[in-house]
Amino acid sequence: MNFTRWSARLPGTQRRAAARTEQAVSTAPRGDGSVPAARAERPTGTGEPAPPDGAVGLSGADGIDELPVREVLDRIPALVALVHGTDHRIAYVNDAYVAAFGPRPVGEPARVALPELAELGLLSLLDQVLRSSKPRTVKSRKAPSGRSYTFTCTPVTLPLGGSAAGPEEGGGVLVFAADVTDHAEAAERLRTSERAQRETAVTLQKSLLPQELEQPDDLRIAATYQPGGTEAAVGGDWYDVITLGGGRTALVIGDVMGRGVRAAAVMGQLRTAVRAYARLDLPPHEVLQLLDGLAAEIDASQIATCVYAVHDPNEGSLVYASAGHLPILVRDEHGTIHRAEEPTGPPLGTGGWLHTSGSVPLGPGSTAVLYTDGLVERRSEDIDEGVAALERALAGATGTPQVVCDRLIRALGVTADHDDDVAVLVLQHPARAGSDAELFRNAALELLGGVEAAPRARAFATGVLASWRFSPELHDLGVLAASELVANSLQHGTPPMRLRLRRTDRRLIIEVTDGDDHLPRRRRAEPADEAGRGIAIVATIASNWGSRRTPGGGKAVWCEFALPK
Repeated sequence: MNFTRWSARLPGTQRRAAARTEQAVSTAPRGDGSVPAARAERPTGTGEPAPPDGAVGLSGADGIDELPVREVLDRIPALVALVHGTDHRIAYVNDAYVAAFGPRPVGEPARVALPELAELGLLSLLDQVLRSSKPRTVKSRKAPSGRSYTFTCTPVTLPLGGSAAGPEEGGGVLVFAADVTDHAEAAERLRTSERAQRETAVTLQKSLLPQELEQPDDLRIAATYQPGGTEAAVGGDWYDVITLGGGRTALVIGDVMGRGVRAAAVMGQLRTAVRAYARLDLPPHEVLQLLDGLAAEIDASQIATCVYAVHDPNEGSLVYASAGHLPILVRDEHGTIHRAEEPTGPPLGTGGWLHTSGSVPLGPGSTAVLYTDGLVERRSEDIDEGVAALERALAGATGTPQVVCDRLIRALGVTADHDDDVAVLVLQHPARAGSDAELFRNAALELLGGVEAAPRARAFATGVLASWRFSPELHDLGVLAASELVANSLQHGTPPMRLRLRRTDRRLIIEVTDGDDHLPRRRRAEPADEAGRGIAIVATIASNWGSRRTPGGGKAVWCEFALPK
């Protein structure tokens, strides 16, 4: 057997041989102007002691060609087997191989004598190596004994019968197996730890998301969250729906930059803060301004994108502010897709910037989609192409909001092994007709003049509520609430003033607007006070009440009564 034909293919052999050659060359004596010898000669008659029995003799002047091959292979800790011929008959196995799998008869086919190779799926690999004359490696295969090995199969040429045989008879394969059990077990422990971390992150993420979405009177809403396929793909995506009162609804979607438990924890804090700030009923850009400062305080190294939008059925639009987030998409009742303007401010946590609000129409029959970048971002293409693909998918996605969510997820190719988490929020403003439309009514009155505006408002409320066929008790409570709100506006507000009555299938809403931006508050009136009881009366008889500043200046004060189911 010619060692030089295949020894160079053993893992690490080239480096060790080169190191020995370099050492031999560097220690060889030189004469002035002489060229170093390419190979050191073996000294004779030096009187050096012979190597002990069973040891390979190797002095600094030994060449690698003179090494006894079998003696080397018998002593290396790796498993070595040599097979030849098309049926891979055993030519040799070393001591390490015998210790691992037991004695193997020389001359028998591998399919019979080396069952462990069949169980590991290496017989077909031997065929490939023999046909292609190219080495192949398979990593970390677990043997029946429980140990794991990395196998390298290298083609060799074997002289048979004392002379070199042809390729079919003399072709062989050297099987070299390195024990990697420790590495495999460490890798498995790491994978187990990553799975546990991912499960923790997913559990935390889902527990911090809304368990059940609020369903406003005027909108139909559904949302979907799908974590990524790996621990690194579980991030801080979140969404929320917040009923503001007076028929208005806030919708939120955001994405914390980063992955894992930390991003999910930051997401939970931001979501809680959004719900708290939403109760102040501020314009969208002011809510994001507050969130921006809070995000920097939570973690200066974390930034997040977010969209906060408010739907007012009286306005027929979606007023929003975007902190570096992707644009809202709206499909109107005619099927035309509208894309909201670019972000109205930088991501949260950057600090020092002023956000602004924008508006996009959302009339009856419209569908809007809020989403995170995991839905549209791909490594191989620009994100604008992903948004364009989402527009095309939305144009043909019909059905309930949940059906639209599922269709968009499928159309954009999001699967269980997706490399990023995805959040999608779909809202529809249904167009109502027939008996359903009778349950959603609006009526408004401009309050002109002085003290005579109060009796006009009471007469207007009396007539409208009677036409809507409310019970006498609810009718009287509605007229009383309208009278008190109008009186409060006449005393403390400034023109222009308006009274608006609105009913849905669930509640009656009464709202008065005026030009003064001083918000009323409920207080305890003393027995001698002539004022201060109006808001207290409204808060007592109504299911809910509140006030907010309007975008153009001024305020709106509202109350609502729950209708019998």
